[in-house]
Amino acid sequence: MGTGRTLNKHPRTRPIKSEGEKRRRTKAQRSRLVKLGLDQAVVAKMQPEAVRKLVQTPVKVKKSVAAAAVVAS
Repeated sequence: MGTGRTLNKHPRTRPIKSEGEKRRRTKAQRSRLVKLGLDQAVVAKMQPEAVRKLVQTPVKVKKSVAAAAVVAS
């Protein structure tokens, strides 16, 4: 067994994020927003940065969806 020094020696030994993993994460985040109550068509048109910001505050998303439902009624 090593001492776990591999990732501490050089910055080039750090793992690289893959494009497939990024797509998987964004897909999961978009589905999370749909489960919170946002419309799927609206979520599909959003930029990835906006999706990430909304996923970080699910309580605010639920409140805004509830407020929009009250106004629409």
